[in-house]
Amino acid sequence: MVIALFLSRTCLAAVLALTAACGSGSLPEATRPRPTPPNAFLGNPPPDPGDPVFPGLGNAGYDALRYDLAFDYRADTRTVEASATVTARATRDLSAFGFDALGLAVHGVRVDGRAAAFVLHDEKLDVSPARPVGRGATMTVVVDYSADPRARLPHTAWVPTADGFAIAGQPNGAHTVFPCNDVPADKASFSVRISAPNHTLGVAGGTLADSAEKEGRTTRTYVSRDPMATELLQLSVGDYTVRERRGPGGLPLRDVVPVSRAEAVQPALALTDGQLAWIGRHLGEFPFETYGLMPADSDDPAAFGFTGLETQTLTLYKPGYLAQPEQRIAPHMMHELVHAWFGDSVSPRTWADLWLNEGHADYYGLLYRYEQGWPDGLGLTSLEAAMRDTYTQGDQWRLDSGPVAAPTAANLFDSQRYAGGVLVLYALHERVGQAAFERIEQSFLERYRHGAAGTRDFIRTASEASGEDLGPFLEEWLYGSRTPPMPGHPDWRVAPAVPQERGTPAAPQGTSTL
Repeated sequence: MVIALFLSRTCLAAVLALTAACGSGSLPEATRPRPTPPNAFLGNPPPDPGDPVFPGLGNAGYDALRYDLAFDYRADTRTVEASATVTARATRDLSAFGFDALGLAVHGVRVDGRAAAFVLHDEKLDVSPARPVGRGATMTVVVDYSADPRARLPHTAWVPTADGFAIAGQPNGAHTVFPCNDVPADKASFSVRISAPNHTLGVAGGTLADSAEKEGRTTRTYVSRDPMATELLQLSVGDYTVRERRGPGGLPLRDVVPVSRAEAVQPALALTDGQLAWIGRHLGEFPFETYGLMPADSDDPAAFGFTGLETQTLTLYKPGYLAQPEQRIAPHMMHELVHAWFGDSVSPRTWADLWLNEGHADYYGLLYRYEQGWPDGLGLTSLEAAMRDTYTQGDQWRLDSGPVAAPTAANLFDSQRYAGGVLVLYALHERVGQAAFERIEQSFLERYRHGAAGTRDFIRTASEASGEDLGPFLEEWLYGSRTPPMPGHPDWRVAPAVPQERGTPAAPQGTSTL
């Protein structure tokens, strides 16, 4: 080690590139390269920014500008050969920097065309370029790697299917698919190139920009018009058929459907036009260039932990769910559609701000349900009745799952972020009235369109749009340990909270009231 410290950075880069480490579970043990020497040889990447829910997630020192991703799916081994080209701007002088990465067998890294030293550890890929990158400079980083969608990892975005895979990256799984700055606030442009055998179809979010066939394989390239958070990427390979049409206002609609399930899910696909028209009256023009649904071709209950997932422009679903009657599925379909505005166009600044996504999605999903005349699971038929019932549980949820805007990794997807978020929005509505509430919503969506916003941003926007200081009111609702009085409903009561016995299971993931 002492001798190695005197190696030139150029020589060291060559040595380390030859001894690159593999991500765990990606290749058989016998084929893995020897581990890379310790990080002491690399220099020190800037400290992680520290997401309040996932402290190890994200990387400081640069802003990601663009991801150009290439995936080559091998049907015989069911593995993927891939390359990620990341364009980023340095926000400080960098002798080393990091990406989030897990389960990726990295073959080589180049920074601005030169081989770079790298090491994989924990869930990080640390890189030391041959030449330091100066503050304000734009760098291009190319990472060549392999991945196995079926690898056993602590957590993963890969959804293996019989004839390929899909992706479910929320909240912290995108870096099991490609190396990235895996935080929702660092949005970037994306292009995705997928090569797959001709008997399958490679698809991704955005729009198809190119397609080329060669030697029994077809390579398709998709481009996203608007910036995207890493967790919202969708790419998939499978035996799909694509159904395209025009929706309200001429919006291009594209559904990607397993051939064997096309007939069963067609009634669900037909609901999208009417739902787009309904939500457009509340939130305005659809914020992206296209929209559609993609039922992943898997009945495995453990395939991913959500009924549906708002991957940008192409919402992922469990296929069996979409085969149910309209009354059972349409409110949740509205929930996922609302995420195009709250969650996709306006992404959370950190994962502590998840209530902004899920609270709004459930709020409008419930409005849609009751307007259609469909009772909810409790037999309730109005938002007021539903919120009165939820209000009674407010202190219990705060005890079990923390305040609405203060989750942990363990309770991030508890009901508190969903129905608890709806309750906050309902309280705001009752405080300011319908007209001011609509101004707040529109101001928030316009101000942070295709960006990221946090809870404090929402509070500030609400105060400005309503013309009154709503800080103390909203902070009590969002961060308080007790449920505040409901404006306009002095007769509503909160049930006493009862401490849960140790070992009581947490609320299931993705606990929507719909």
